[in-house]
Amino acid sequence: MSQHRSLKTSGSVGTKRSVLKRGERIKLLKSRGLWKDGRLPTNLPKTKPE
Repeated sequence: MSQHRSLKTSGSVGTKRSVLKRGERIKLLKSRGLWKDGRLPTNLPKTKPE
């Protein structure tokens, strides 16, 4: 079964993602000084990648 042409990637390897994974968000919050130790990794504030 072939893949629809709208779903194929157009060679966009290495492009900057607009969505961060949970670990990446925590790391970014730590670097900004907004992360407190002992805090649960749920309900994280929105962050924009740098």
